[in-house]
Amino acid sequence: MAGKRLAGYLHGRRSRLDTKHFDFGWAPARALGPWIAAVAVQVATPAYWPLAMMLRLLAANFFAGGLIARAVGRYEHAVLPMVDLLSGDTDVVLDAGCGAGLTTIALGRAFRRERIVALDRFDPDYIEGGGRALLEQNLRLAGLTGRVDIELGDLTALPFPEGRFDAAVSAHRSARPAKGTGLREIFRVLNPGGRFLLIVWVPGWTMFAIVSVLALLFSGKRAWRRMATSAGFESCGEGMLNGNWFVVLKKPGA
Repeated sequence: MAGKRLAGYLHGRRSRLDTKHFDFGWAPARALGPWIAAVAVQVATPAYWPLAMMLRLLAANFFAGGLIARAVGRYEHAVLPMVDLLSGDTDVVLDAGCGAGLTTIALGRAFRRERIVALDRFDPDYIEGGGRALLEQNLRLAGLTGRVDIELGDLTALPFPEGRFDAAVSAHRSARPAKGTGLREIFRVLNPGGRFLLIVWVPGWTMFAIVSVLALLFSGKRAWRRMATSAGFESCGEGMLNGNWFVVLKKPGA
């Protein structure tokens, strides 16, 4: 259908697929680090019991946060905000930083005809094999293999020519370095008039519940707005979704 479309309704409904087979690589074992450190401190230096207690509290927080992360990482719970993202029925959409495909599958369900390019470095240590094998497996289960092209690349040096994409999405990438460079690269590969849906973690109670004091290291909304403006984008609207901040950005032009 011509004109702009509402995009992003997705995983709130249960898929007909057997969702228990989807695997997005969430690793609860990361919470074990503080527990191990707490036990080591208690055994080796009992006089430092306050430090051991702090490590236990930190471990408990990470454990609870891991449960939250795993819950929202399930296929049937993943959502994208309802936004005006596309301008036609045959657009090419970039999932910048696709990981094991949670957002890629969301795009495939929301957009029925568009071609999707899923790009990632596939190098995180918390997903076995960097996530590429999981991505391919999840795309097969979702029936999207024929509509998704998988590309290896870095967000700060995208391997695409200028104006390659009609739209782009990047979700939960606030911990990545060189954010400004990444935004400029997204701007470069978008067509004039193309839109970019950015979903990021920002400091707040929800993120504190998941990652504890590490939430203080995330860039805030004002910082993201400044970086987006510096990259050349215009803002088309913003909001909050499950504790994440999202903004729809536009490359000026047609």
